[in-house]
Amino acid sequence: MTFDASGRLPEAFLTPGGSSFMDFLAGHAPDLLPGRRSLGQADFSADVPHGTTIVAATFPGGVVMAGDRRATMGNVIAQRDIEKVFPADEYSAVAFAGTAGFGIEMVRLFQVELEHYEKLEGATLSLDGKANRLSALIRGNLAMAMQGLAVVPLFAGYDPDIKGGRIFSYDPTGGRYEEHHFHSVGSGSVFARGALKKLYRDDLSVTDCVTAVIQSLIDAADDDSATGGPDMLRRIFPVVGVVTADGYQRLPEDEVATIVDAAWAERHHRPDGPAAAKLT
Repeated sequence: MTFDASGRLPEAFLTPGGSSFMDFLAGHAPDLLPGRRSLGQADFSADVPHGTTIVAATFPGGVVMAGDRRATMGNVIAQRDIEKVFPADEYSAVAFAGTAGFGIEMVRLFQVELEHYEKLEGATLSLDGKANRLSALIRGNLAMAMQGLAVVPLFAGYDPDIKGGRIFSYDPTGGRYEEHHFHSVGSGSVFARGALKKLYRDDLSVTDCVTAVIQSLIDAADDDSATGGPDMLRRIFPVVGVVTADGYQRLPEDEVATIVDAAWAERHHRPDGPAAAKLT
């Protein structure tokens, strides 16, 4: 970054000329955008840590998002306590599966993008507007995705128009899809969604919804080697975020531990997890 003769930033940096931080960055420092970096023709997909399974589910008045803590590099566990769930802003959450380094960087850029808009416009984007901004960010990473460095986020938040939570999923090209009730992304997602199909109800309390997503992560870890379930030896538990009309809250570690311990105790008697409600 260069300064003028008086030691001040150039005028262009002080008058961005738009509410999009990404557009500003693309105009003044495009090399800082993940998708603008050239990595040659190599395939990096097995050489960098990848985050795996993330889940989200709605309940009356909000949405829960959770992620396991494992990052893998090929057949090796690269990290046991990675965090994949973050607040996007005060009323939304974002998580990622895929290339860990770019995933964390994309989340940070998305957080700045939303904060930048709010500061310039004096108002927050609608939930649909936030989802669209994230879609554009992913689309900018398409070149990296084609080289095996894909990042696939999951976005959720509280929508005051419906007084409830909404969930959005994406594909590596930036395609945006609204999901209903629950969704999961990552290598263990098929198993997590299968568990949630049996455990989910429209009238779940916050605690029951958190329990359901944790149970789904345990099921995913049971069948997918890349997904890390609760590490009972090291006491490493999923990151759980709850978004309501009161804003985003990361569930305290001790509360998550209590739910995990109860679920784990039940698994000693029923290893495949809790039974779904009886058919009527």
